[in-house]
Amino acid sequence: MTDDLPADRPVRDDGPRVPAGRPAAAGDGLPQPAVGRGGRRRDQAVALGWLVAVWILLWGGLSWANLLGGLVVGTAVLLFFPLPPVTFGGRLRPGALLTLAVTFVGELVSASVHVAAVAVRPGCRPRGAIIAVPLRVRTDLNLALTAEVISLVPGTLIVEVDRDQGVLYVHVLDVRGPEDLTSSRKRILAVERRIVRAVGSPDEIRRLRTEPVDRRSPS
Repeated sequence: MTDDLPADRPVRDDGPRVPAGRPAAAGDGLPQPAVGRGGRRRDQAVALGWLVAVWILLWGGLSWANLLGGLVVGTAVLLFFPLPPVTFGGRLRPGALLTLAVTFVGELVSASVHVAAVAVRPGCRPRGAIIAVPLRVRTDLNLALTAEVISLVPGTLIVEVDRDQGVLYVHVLDVRGPEDLTSSRKRILAVERRIVRAVGSPDEIRRLRTEPVDRRSPS
């Protein structure tokens, strides 16, 4: 990050890379959990149900015609545009879920106030940055949940997801120095930690004890 960049130009910070020859951290290169035929059909049924619900909401009324149309369209989408399997191998923990919800509401209010203050601050030209945040749990479900929670908080936005390497590229607002980049990265990893503790498996929770490692090939 340099101080001579224009105020409206985003700064891209890719974080530390793994030196050549360094051993992989725990959890690196782990295969995605296998999906059985029964689990795949269950996931497809759930996806079809959501597609039908969205179709009915778009039409604004529940009728046999809308229900049948939603089933036809939903089946066509799943047939011609198959989605990657997203499995759930963890368990729900009510206490951690409550902590996740309460913390999310607190961050939502705090970030909204901060963004509003930046917007009305006289003469303020906030600088943005794009940071790369490697997650410790690389499952599709964790990537999706972490990205959704981060994007819902004002001032942060997911611009790209590297599914193979488990890296989120996040645009953050009002960056004044390197310490803000470090703080943003820690905040995103804290979101991942709360999500995994709320819905993750014991093995995924153990992976939270490891340091996040950027698994991309060094340039």
